[in-house]
Amino acid sequence: MSEIVMPRLSDSMEEGTILKWLKADGDAVARGEPLAEIETDKATLTYESDAAGVLTIVVAAGETLPIGSVIAKLDDPGASNGEADAPADADADADADAEHSA
Repeated sequence: MSEIVMPRLSDSMEEGTILKWLKADGDAVARGEPLAEIETDKATLTYESDAAGVLTIVVAAGETLPIGSVIAKLDDPGASNGEADAPADADADADADAEHSA
């Protein structure tokens, strides 16, 4: 899992405000895809992902944070597949237990 931090979008920028997330929590994101609109002291800019993965939003829209603060995390693209398989395995175990107790 990699962290996405508040970027320095201008030389004078000390903090930024996340105006709007362009992706939802849990969405798959490709490298270069727009993630959020960030307002600086001078402009509103679109921030793009530096890597591919599954987005976990850490900071809500409307929050103002200093540069370098973690705003989101990116899981490996295949990480969500393992989690999706876990409940199916649990269901299979429950079915097997039901057969043994019958």
